[in-house]
Amino acid sequence: MQILTNKIEFPSVETANQYGMVAVGGDLSPERLLLAYKSGIFPWYSDDEPIVWYSPDPRMVLFPDKLKVSKSMRQILKKGKFQITVNQAFKEVISNCKTVNRTAQGETGTWITDEMKDAYIKLHKLGIAKSVEVWVLDAERSRSEQKYKLVGGLYGLEINDIFCGESMFSDVSNASKVAFVHLVQHHNYKLIDCQVYNDHLASLGAEEISRNEFLRFVLQGT
Repeated sequence: MQILTNKIEFPSVETANQYGMVAVGGDLSPERLLLAYKSGIFPWYSDDEPIVWYSPDPRMVLFPDKLKVSKSMRQILKKGKFQITVNQAFKEVISNCKTVNRTAQGETGTWITDEMKDAYIKLHKLGIAKSVEVWVLDAERSRSEQKYKLVGGLYGLEINDIFCGESMFSDVSNASKVAFVHLVQHHNYKLIDCQVYNDHLASLGAEEISRNEFLRFVLQGT
């Protein structure tokens, strides 16, 4: 596994080990992050680790036409309980993704370090990183001062016509699913990159494909 220098480059993903690790080190500059995603690579590490770069095989993705929206979710969307916005609260979304309790999924801590948070906020300011926000009326406010509060959302990067999902959070039931469904149904992406398998995304129609097949989609737009 290669140790990166200050030079903005990555080794071939074919050099990845069995866990998908491609390289270690480098930085989270916009230039390096863009090259990483355009090469099918993403950073994933904890506070007490160096930056680790991954390109797993297989890769978890969603083809938009395979999105599964359950009957109960269709009813939730029809009721209009949630307000959905795009790119209106990126910092709040990534902050919530950073601090959300994931013990129910068997995870502890967070892989969204302060360094990573700052890096993706920079990408958002450059128009590359994007968020979807889900809001509900704040019940603690009076009717005369109706105000919505953020209860769910997701963020990721737009690389040509692929959305590279990074993380999502939900403070109330179904909020993150609402954000995901909106992302897929209201934006013309040919592929949603979900990185690695999890049951939540599989229930929405995501599937695993080979790294080579994923790279063909990525390289088509570069």
